[in-house]
Amino acid sequence: MIERALDLDAVQAFVRIAELGSFTRAAEASQTTQSAVSLKLKRLEERLGCRLVERTPRRVELSAQGLTFLAHARKLLEIQEHAFADFTAVRQRLIIGISDHVAGPELPALIARMNAQDPQLVIEIRIGTTGDLLQSYDRRELDAVIVRFDAGRSDGEVLTEEKMGWFAAPDWTHPAGEPLPIATMAEPCGVRIMALQLLDEAGVPWRESFIGGGVTAVSAAVMAGLGVSALARRMLPFGAVEVGPKLGLPALPRLPVLLHSRVKDDRSRDALTALAAAFRSAVQS
Repeated sequence: MIERALDLDAVQAFVRIAELGSFTRAAEASQTTQSAVSLKLKRLEERLGCRLVERTPRRVELSAQGLTFLAHARKLLEIQEHAFADFTAVRQRLIIGISDHVAGPELPALIARMNAQDPQLVIEIRIGTTGDLLQSYDRRELDAVIVRFDAGRSDGEVLTEEKMGWFAAPDWTHPAGEPLPIATMAEPCGVRIMALQLLDEAGVPWRESFIGGGVTAVSAAVMAGLGVSALARRMLPFGAVEVGPKLGLPALPRLPVLLHSRVKDDRSRDALTALAAAFRSAVQS
């Protein structure tokens, strides 16, 4: 028989450490300090009588006991949320815009992280270009946006910076003496503007070979051999290779990813904090 109940705050801290792979990110998601998260984990481990997490130089990993306990921990938190839900009449909505250049393969995991933070919060995600999303945000049609840096603004919280590169299909070759074929998104895409401006400044002749309505379409054109595209490494289609140094193309800068938010209520802020922590962990892992 259990003499003392488990501290659900400590259980939640453990789950966040496990899912985000970092004490720092778990602390950000919990809006607390790393030492507070470590203390909660220590007390949970003492209560269970086993080590749940093993620290490594690069990241944290679950022990065998931690892997076993993780499923139970998630179920405990789920039961708690269901209990609260029975007494919650209002389902709040949070509308978030995410730039197509930012919404990478991690998006399902990020949405799951937000849902785990507050299952009763209705999350609406809209994908678009940075310019369009910022205009919608300014019109108060969106509660928050995660976008690439926009040269016309100085607001927003920097979540991370991503390295960009020039990529093409592995068997693609550039015919000698011909302008560089470029696959890109349509205007007013900020990555497009930046990439083409750098080519012009470096004196590299180029031509548009494909214009896509999103990164998925541009990536498909790249792998179809239509040309070269400026992309973030985590957005790459499988098999794409970097060709910038080989072709003598100008180096692309690291581009910031920013969160713009006007939410003030605790539920939405907690969900966005969890999203930001999960995004940093996914991009930097």
